[in-house]
Amino acid sequence: MTQDELKQAVAREAVLHIVEGAVIGVGSGTTANFFIDELAKVKARIAGAVASSEASAKRLAGHGIQVFDLNDVSDLPVYVDGADEITEQLAMIKGGGGALTREKIVAAAAGKFVCIADASKLVASLGRFPLPVEVIPMARGYVARQLEQLGGQPRERAGFVTDNGNLIIDVSGLSIPDPAGLEERINNVVGVVTNGLFARRPADVLLLGTAQGVRALSRSRA
Repeated sequence: MTQDELKQAVAREAVLHIVEGAVIGVGSGTTANFFIDELAKVKARIAGAVASSEASAKRLAGHGIQVFDLNDVSDLPVYVDGADEITEQLAMIKGGGGALTREKIVAAAAGKFVCIADASKLVASLGRFPLPVEVIPMARGYVARQLEQLGGQPRERAGFVTDNGNLIIDVSGLSIPDPAGLEERINNVVGVVTNGLFARRPADVLLLGTAQGVRALSRSRA
């Protein structure tokens, strides 16, 4: 199966996790786009969606799905999104598309986070994919120096501005044995909006597309 076929398979499986009559949280990126297209086929079953990026909001609206502002929604039972990297413990790196802050906000508000990914995204430990960090523009240089002290090689994403009007610094070369600890440490750097580690609020379910079919992994809540 091609990578796109694997993404489509997990997107179809994710539709089984929607809640009838509810507003659904929807992520960003190529895998999330497949989910949006599948969601459009059952749009009569949901009240609408909250999007984690302007691009996803546009795609949802194009399918005739009502898009809600998160501030107008009191209950968001499910959020579906992809990942750039994910471990079997369901910690992730996200933000390759630059929507990490809004993705993190919608994930935090959701009762259940369903991650959809093809098998290439599953890793033993995070860090191969450069870690995106959203930064207030005036803090760019200071934040980069702090990231260097953590052992990373920061590089500003050229010509890119987030939906929030900020910059992205991509950090390569990081060793991440403790994703939750590093997530908190980077977020405590003044000038950082947030970073692309989703470990303090990991996924609850991973739907992983493999050549043998869709594999489901769940996070223990013990």
